Amino acid sequence: MRQLRQLPLVGLLLFVLLPSQLCNICEVQEEDYSQLDPLISTMVESKYTRGIQAANVLLSLKLAGISDLSSEGRMTRQVEDDVTNNKSNLTSGQLALSIMALGACQNPNTYFEQDRYLIRQLETKFEAEIENMEKNNGNPLTNYYQLGLDVLALCLFKGNYSTTKVAELFTPGNKNFRLGHKFSVDTGAMAVLALTCVKRSTYRENIKCHKKDLKRIKYNIASLVKKILREKKANGLIGNIYSTGEAMQALFVSSRHYKEREWECQRTLDKVLEEISHGAFRMPIAAAQVLPALMGKTLLDINKYSCCINNTGYFNISPVTATPTVSPSYIKVHYSVKIRETYSTEVTVRKGSVFLDVMEEAQKINKAEFGFTSVESSWGPYITSVQGVTANNNNRTYWQLLNNGKPLDQGVGSYIVHEGDNLEVRWSTY
Repeated sequence: MRQLRQLPLVGLLLFVLLPSQLCNICEVQEEDYSQLDPLISTMVESKYTRGIQAANVLLSLKLAGISDLSSEGRMTRQVEDDVTNNKSNLTSGQLALSIMALGACQNPNTYFEQDRYLIRQLETKFEAEIENMEKNNGNPLTNYYQLGLDVLALCLFKGNYSTTKVAELFTPGNKNFRLGHKFSVDTGAMAVLALTCVKRSTYRENIKCHKKDLKRIKYNIASLVKKILREKKANGLIGNIYSTGEAMQALFVSSRHYKEREWECQRTLDKVLEEISHGAFRMPIAAAQVLPALMGKTLLDINKYSCCINNTGYFNISPVTATPTVSPSYIKVHYSVKIRETYSTEVTVRKGSVFLDVMEEAQKINKAEFGFTSVESSWGPYITSVQGVTANNNNRTYWQLLNNGKPLDQGVGSYIVHEGDNLEVRWSTY
């Protein structure tokens, strides 16, 4: 199932790193690629309504070396249209992701000669994030996951950033690494990838960096890796099923900071493949985030020519089989909104409905108590307000989704509800 290999770093890193600092990569072997077919089909066959969703999938397919020309062309046009016509409305992280998707596996020096304005735009948006933090108690306009994407894209495509500021931003104890009282694994993983890119750039490209900043960057990487490993479950998952792929990437590039016995990559790999066989990763973005790690790739491979070796022939890219139509059956669930008081109702929906369907039905029952608004994100719908109470990054407030009192690790548009569920949206802080 697993092939373990070591990838030597290039350039000066060959001389400054000890053998123990080389990257340990575990991946699905070619003879087992068929187990990844459901992921590929989900990404290729889905219809994307927004460029940012296409950017996630386009980037993942490029890294995996999977080329479906019609789908790739369609997604590329969507991303290009989005950054051309909607760039002022894109968040910093969305723009960073789009830049990486369009530039993946191409020479950043040549590809971006005519599109440097995208990098300049990202630099401006990143500075706005920093300014907002300075004015609003350390809270960015978006979140730290997106700041990690920003730094990674700027690092990979030779944008301008301050290594001193980067070292300061990603201090492991920063509150922005937490969601509630829990460490956010995917946020930490993205920070590790970004910091590793910055660290390597100081060696490879002679990027100016004070010794104390480089030392702090190395310390931040080591500390974040430890935090990620503390979230490792007995079954091999790290955080939850959706954060595991990015956690794997972070651990691939930071193996000098942990001992082999601290992470059984094989156990993690086997568990993810098991979840795929059970129908997990049904959303294109979820499939896109886990695929690169399964292929032994990380976001640091984006501007390497070798990362786009064509693997398409190993996969069966075919439409997802539709489930035969049957007469719908219905289920009843309990639904609550909790702010200071709790507002509750019983809702009947079709079997197979998602959390969002329940909220829409409840809104029809009583709009004053259950009215809400949402926006589209790369992960699908995101609840922005309920009863007119709006989530606010500066105040670190959001609407939390729960079932039977337990927070959900799926979104409002993907969590399938069941008979007797006790669903709740709760006004929360993080």
